Amino acid sequence: MAVGVFRGEEGRVGFAELFFDLVFVFAITQVSHHLLHHFDLHGALETAVMFLAVWWVWIYTTWVMNRLDPDAFRVRVLLFVLMVLGLFLSMAVPQAFGDRGMVFAACFVAMQLGRSLFVLWHSGAGTQVRDTYVRITLWFVASAVFWIGGAMVEGEARLAVWAVALLVEYLGPVANYRVPGLGLDTTQNWAVKGAHMAERCGLFVIICLGETLLVSGATFAGMDWTGPGVRAFLWSVALSIAMWWVYFHIGHHRGAHLIETSDDPGRVARLSFTYAHIPIVAGIVLSAVGCERVIAHPDQTGHLGDLLALMGGNLLFLAGNGWFKRLSGQWWPLSHLAGMGLSVLVFFAGFALPLEVTAGLAALVLAVVAVWEDRTLGRDGGVKGA
Repeated sequence: MAVGVFRGEEGRVGFAELFFDLVFVFAITQVSHHLLHHFDLHGALETAVMFLAVWWVWIYTTWVMNRLDPDAFRVRVLLFVLMVLGLFLSMAVPQAFGDRGMVFAACFVAMQLGRSLFVLWHSGAGTQVRDTYVRITLWFVASAVFWIGGAMVEGEARLAVWAVALLVEYLGPVANYRVPGLGLDTTQNWAVKGAHMAERCGLFVIICLGETLLVSGATFAGMDWTGPGVRAFLWSVALSIAMWWVYFHIGHHRGAHLIETSDDPGRVARLSFTYAHIPIVAGIVLSAVGCERVIAHPDQTGHLGDLLALMGGNLLFLAGNGWFKRLSGQWWPLSHLAGMGLSVLVFFAGFALPLEVTAGLAALVLAVVAVWEDRTLGRDGGVKGA
């Protein structure tokens, strides 16, 4: 391995990594706005594909940076190149299923392959790191065929081909990057620094929560400040605060501890941070869309799309957090299951309520979950129940 490129024992998040994350504030905003401007089933499917692509390119960068030293000159150059590619990918999001499909696909493929080739270039022959990234690179080559191929067709065909590309991408870790002739890798070979992984994913959650506040604030700033609008805005802020509390109160720290004490940290990190965080982040993004629609039309009675965004965001967020905490605890948190049940009740009640009231109930449900969990942890230290 090249001296000074790979990390030592320290798992500190570098400033270059934080700088890189700024691109994804823009990316998440672009993705949520795509759903706002295409608020139908087809737009939701397009948004899902782009969201999963954005998450995947970010989480793979996190995995690579878990190995690389962010203060090394070559690693910083890598991050800055990825930033530029990420900016073009983000700018292509509004027209990813239109005229800029090739830009989106090419930037995604370049980021995925570029990172892996960088690690291959700097890893020594015969090392476990090289063997792992040879397999990862070959999987990315396979998915690249579908990304580029999808960009060359239009409409429904592009959506279908890119869905196949995502399927290949997401199956890679599950299949332990099995390659004919090379066999499979094993999660026990994936050395993971738990504190670094937890902090990086926590920062991404903050990015998404911040995007919710930015979108809500920008929408409210351009409106007349009426009573219903003010209340809707305050409920959206309360919802973001409650989400922060539910996520960071226990799961974030317990997940890091589990990785650091596990006999198979790679498997834990793959489940807890690569996959379990998908519904968490998706729930925040979906809630951001719901909150913007609530602020824009606070007096309007809830329609199916509005309620799916607002309460569907609650459900995804609580389901993801419940899964995440189940992986580091003994069972699903009872508070989260109760919150999911209450969210379903609010969803059906929302058809007869003004959107501002539904938003308030959505925030209240998460606040109940947060307080319930906090009081339970005060009694048993966060090991049981909650």
